[in-house]
Amino acid sequence: MAWVHYPFTAIVNQETMKKALLIVAVDPGIGGVLLRGERGTGKSTAARALSDLLPPLRVVAGCPFHCDPDRPDTWCPWCREKQARGEPITEALIPTPFVNLPLSVTEDRLVGTLDIERALKEGARAFQPGLLAQAHRGVLYIDEVNLLDDHLVDLLLDVAAMGVNVVEREGISFTHAARFVLIGSMNPEEGDLRPQLLDRFALSVEVQGVRDPALRMEIMERNLAFAQDPEGFRARWAEQQEALRTRIVRAREVLHRIRHTPEDLEVIARMVTRLQVPGQRAELAMLRAARAHAALEGREAITAEDIALAASLALPHRLKRDPLEPMPEAPDWHALLQEAYRQLQAARAAQSGSRGEKVKKGLPRG
Repeated sequence: MAWVHYPFTAIVNQETMKKALLIVAVDPGIGGVLLRGERGTGKSTAARALSDLLPPLRVVAGCPFHCDPDRPDTWCPWCREKQARGEPITEALIPTPFVNLPLSVTEDRLVGTLDIERALKEGARAFQPGLLAQAHRGVLYIDEVNLLDDHLVDLLLDVAAMGVNVVEREGISFTHAARFVLIGSMNPEEGDLRPQLLDRFALSVEVQGVRDPALRMEIMERNLAFAQDPEGFRARWAEQQEALRTRIVRAREVLHRIRHTPEDLEVIARMVTRLQVPGQRAELAMLRAARAHAALEGREAITAEDIALAASLALPHRLKRDPLEPMPEAPDWHALLQEAYRQLQAARAAQSGSRGEKVKKGLPRG
């Protein structure tokens, strides 16, 4: 029996968490999202519920790596060898994979295993796909990611960044594409991730418990209704689920057409510089998140609203801090955005004035 997920659209409140998950659903290449918060705030529920909103995948039939029929340049060795032998490549439609990675996972189970003895004797590619293969073109979810063994986290995030899994044993290697939406959830009270690993998650959300008594009552009522009749409860939310699923599909289709201006790029750069965020992952994450949110909202170009939301998701976990101290309080993102716009306007005005002076003096403008 298939696992019945709580409907995403039935989750009460937690709007920022839901927006972050929808953004990575629209643009899986952003780099994943980390959900940080106390126990019982719906992090796992929301992550698992997202899988029901993702559109089905067209895959090469029978391929354990879910190869895309339209992208032969990304095919696994098995599909390429099949094509080279002249065998027909047929297609199939499958649900978007959602892989739950257990904390007890071994490295071999995660990346896959090579049968060295068989490979040497028979010259065959004796590779047993792992969880990374199962998650390709889908979602890889890690609950309590802060408790996962460090070397597995390093390996996992490297694969997520490169989009390729390379397994090497005794001079024999096997390579396959491994692109997925990486979602992690954790309770900071049980230990934090190292700063360099935090930085590898494009987006991060501080999930707070609901304080409003009326909303807490609504949560209790909905959860009780779901526990008593999961299928009936899902049926009551089917229309909202389908509407949101359609929004995601449309947003994916128009994402490449979302416009941004040089001014947008400069404002993003000024915000990141103002907070002294190291590296350039933050800017790229902000831009892609702003574009994905604009697409989700049906806009043709990113706005200040999109940039402010993207900043609130891409920057807080990258702010400089003492590793032994809690996450610093987030700044007022709208105020920071307005400051960046004022700096931009002042810089443009100064530049325009300088050119005007040069014209008066008969000097070249360059």
